[in-house]
Amino acid sequence: MGNSFGQLFRITTWGESHGGGVGVVIDGCPAGLELDAAHIQEELDRRRPGQSSLTTPRKESDTARILSGVFEGRTLGTPISVCVDNQDARPAAYESTKDVYRPSHADFTYEAKYGIRNWQGGGRASARETVGRVAAGAIARRLLAASGGIEIHAWVSQVAEICAEIDVAAVTRETVEANAVRCPDAAAAAQMMERIEAARRDGDSVGGVVSLVARGVPPGLGEPVFDKLEASLAGAMLSLPAAKGFEIGSGFAGAAMTGSAHNDAFHLEGERVRTRTNRSGGVQGGISNGENIVVRVAFKPTATIAHEQETVDSDGNPRTLEAKGRHDPCVLPRAVPIVEAMASLVLADAFLLQRARHPDQLP
Repeated sequence: MGNSFGQLFRITTWGESHGGGVGVVIDGCPAGLELDAAHIQEELDRRRPGQSSLTTPRKESDTARILSGVFEGRTLGTPISVCVDNQDARPAAYESTKDVYRPSHADFTYEAKYGIRNWQGGGRASARETVGRVAAGAIARRLLAASGGIEIHAWVSQVAEICAEIDVAAVTRETVEANAVRCPDAAAAAQMMERIEAARRDGDSVGGVVSLVARGVPPGLGEPVFDKLEASLAGAMLSLPAAKGFEIGSGFAGAAMTGSAHNDAFHLEGERVRTRTNRSGGVQGGISNGENIVVRVAFKPTATIAHEQETVDSDGNPRTLEAKGRHDPCVLPRAVPIVEAMASLVLADAFLLQRARHPDQLP
C-alpha cells in the first residue's frame, strides 16, 4: 500500500536505502516509444549522490538496468522494470542507532505503523527511494516530448534566506546545470553555495525552495473534482522526502490580493485563447488552460545533522544523539531532477487520460 502512483501511467517503486538495490516498475507506458538505458541514465546522473561538496559523499554510480518492457530500443506496452544496484551501502554505520528515534526522521512513525522498521538508514523513507521515481520520470518525460512537445524545467529558487531572481521564460536545462546548486541566477547561486558550505562545516543543514515550469501543456488536462491537476501535482510533490509546502501560480501571495488584481484576463492571440497574466499558474478549475504551469515546492532542512540532539530510544529512555554518516547538508540541488520527475509523471498520466477521452484532440 502507498508504493504505487498514477492511473494509466502507473509506477510502483521498491527497495531500501541500504538493501541490495532500488528500482521501479512502470505499467501503462504506450508501445513504440523510443527508449534505452541512456535516456534514463541521464536523469539518474543528475540525482545521484557525490556530485559535489554540496551533497552527500556516498558514492553510487546509479547505473540503470532495464529488465523488461523494452525491445530493440522501443517500449513494448508491457511493464517496464528498471533496477539500480546499491554499491556503497553501509548498513553497519547505523548499528549504534537501531533502537534510537532520530529527530524528524521516520523511525518512530514507521515503527508505530508496522511494529517493525528497517534501521539501516532510512529504509523506504530514505531519499534513495526516489531513484525509482527519477527513472520512471525519465520515461514519462520522453512520452511527453514525443506526444506534444511538453518540456519541464525545475531549479533552486531559494536556499535558507537567499532568494533568486529568475525569469521563468528564460530557464533552460543549460542555465539550471550551469552551477552545482542548480540555480540559474549566478549571483544568488554563489551565495547559496556559500550558505550550504557553511552549514556543512557547522555540522548543520539548510532547506529552501525548488521552482518548476512546464511549458507546452495543452488545455484540458486534469480530472475534476477530486483529481484536479493542481491536486495531483501537490500530492506528487508532497510525497517527496523532506517536502513540506506546495504552491501553484500566485500561491499564498494570492491570499493578500483582490479579485480584480488577481484574475487572469483572457484575450485572443492568433487562433489561440490566452491569458494576459498567469496568476493561476496554468490551471483553472483543476484543468490546464494552456499557459505555463508554474509550481514551487518547499523542502525542510536535512534532518540528519552532526549536532547533539535530545531523543529517546524504543524503550522510552532519554538518549543524546549525535548523528554520524554521509548526508546532504541541503537536499535542494539533488531535489531538482526529482521534482521534474514527479511533474513528468503527473502530466504523462493526465495526458494519457485526456487522450483516451478525446483521441482526436491530442497527438
